[in-house]
This record gives sequence, structure tokens and C-alpha cells, in this order.
Amino acid sequence: MKQKITPFLWFDNNAEEAAAFYTSVFKESNIGSESKYDEASSEVSGQPEGSVMIVDFEIAGQKFIALNGGPHFKFTEAVSFVVDCKDQDEVDYYWSRLIADGGQESQCGWLKDKFGLSWQIVPSVLNELVGSTDKDRSKRAMDAMLKMKKLDIRKLQDAYDGK
Repeated sequence: MKQKITPFLWFDNNAEEAAAFYTSVFKESNIGSESKYDEASSEVSGQPEGSVMIVDFEIAGQKFIALNGGPHFKFTEAVSFVVDCKDQDEVDYYWSRLIADGGQESQCGWLKDKFGLSWQIVPSVLNELVGSTDKDRSKRAMDAMLKMKKLDIRKLQDAYDGK
């Protein structure tokens, strides 16, 4: 089945580097086709004719399109991608790789990668802990999460359990 909605990401002339980076971080990933600026699109965009305009890629089964659009637009935290992690090893894996080479840690499992794109690295159990019907336990887990940068499942669980 064809994917109905595909994220289209604007990069400052490093779309190929970004696609290579993301496909190196996530399993089941690949780089697809590239298209280049022709004379007309080069004239309108100001990008060099013959340079790569668009790179299609897929990470973890999700299709993306990356555009070499130039410095006009930047990513903001208003859009982020959530990575659901089965355990702490997965949280640690994605966290360390996505902040490598100039990425930045933020709060509550959020980070920015070296391209400025925001990610949320979240253990699957988080919704269970902070969304519990036991409001006291849920609040303790939420309070613990709000003090963290990278999420620590053991500390979240301990807070939930009142330890």
C-alpha cells in the first residue's frame, strides 16, 4: 500500500548527507531516487543547475523526501518525530546517534540532531506510566520525566512505584 502522507524536509543544501545519516541510524532504511535541478528549477530556486534537488529515502518503514532548498527555512520544535523504543538499550542507541556530531539534548526525551530536526526518543512504557489511572503514581512518573533529558526507564518506573 502506498503511504498516504510523506514528510517533506527542507535542508540547507545537505539533503544527501541527511538522508545518509538517517539511513545509517535506523534499521530497515534505504536511500531511493534523486532528482536534480534542471535549467527552469535552477532559475526559480537559485540553486545550481545539475545539483541534487530531491532525495527520497526511507527509515524504519517511513518514507521521507529531502529537498536541497537552501538557507531560507529552518526546522523548529513545532514539528518532531517520535521514536518508540522497546527498552533502555534502544533509547540509549537512538539518543547517542541522533545527538552525535553537533546534535543537542533537550528536555523530556527531546533532542535536535545535527541538522536541527527535533526527535522524541520515548520508551514504549512511558504512556503506561504517565497515563495510569492511578493519579498519584502517574504524577510521580511525570514529575520524574520532567527532570530528565534522556529518558531513563528505571528511574521512571521507580518514581511510579514510589521508590
